[in-house]
Amino acid sequence: MRHYPAGVTIVTLDSPDGPVGFTATSFASLSLEPPLVSFNIAHNSSSIEAIRTADSVVIHFLGEHQQHLAQRFARSAEQRFADRSLWTTLESGEPVLHGTPIWVRAVVQRLIPIGDHTFVVGLVTRVHDSTDEKPAAAPLLYYQGRYHRPTSLG
Repeated sequence: MRHYPAGVTIVTLDSPDGPVGFTATSFASLSLEPPLVSFNIAHNSSSIEAIRTADSVVIHFLGEHQQHLAQRFARSAEQRFADRSLWTTLESGEPVLHGTPIWVRAVVQRLIPIGDHTFVVGLVTRVHDSTDEKPAAAPLLYYQGRYHRPTSLG
């Protein structure tokens, strides 16, 4: 699967132990009506227990300028939210990362264990889209085990 390019997302959520988040390249849109999205999380992830009890998540679509966040959220769990200047919280409690071109809040609908991962289905309840702002951020991509910036968007 290293030969298939993917957009980079970070999934964040609130938990009784504080904010939780992880980098995910498995994001997909499932349905327009109702608006459903999905992502996968490994069973050995430090965030799996928090996902199993979460009511909702925020999925951030990273821009090319946010490679540092993708790398931060691929590190150990205690380092992910250490820099308080990088994020804030929604009224509903989920952490939101500053400067993210698009993010969606989703209520967790289904958790489906498949192989060594859990497939998470969420119902989108809120969308933040700043891609109309100039200059618009290009997406951050992941391919062959490395982060990339698109060479052309048009």
